[in-house]
Amino acid sequence: MKFAFLSFESPADIARRTGKDSKAYVDGWMAYGAALQQAGVLVSGAGLEPITTATTLRSRDGKRQVQDGPYADTKDQFGGFYIVDVPSLDVALEWASKSPCLPGGAIEVRPLIPFPPK
Repeated sequence: MKFAFLSFESPADIARRTGKDSKAYVDGWMAYGAALQQAGVLVSGAGLEPITTATTLRSRDGKRQVQDGPYADTKDQFGGFYIVDVPSLDVALEWASKSPCLPGGAIEVRPLIPFPPK
């Protein structure tokens, strides 16, 4: 089963990607990604640029609308994702519980719909 781990972090944690605390922050994520890879469960993953770089596209009445910034104004920011291939939700939750964005952030674990659908 494939699952997406969607990482949500506070703006303060996102800001830690650069500056004097960036090494410890980045090292934590690199170690987590390496552990997923060494276990053979990592399919893909990436961090996202800051929310200030987001562009949201909508279609209203057949017309394209482009908005600078995120779709929703929230406290936590969608900071990145991993796609893993594991035998069950329980195994996915075990891996998600080791994410560096915890305990201050959140991880949403969602099963993927196979493409093409079966």
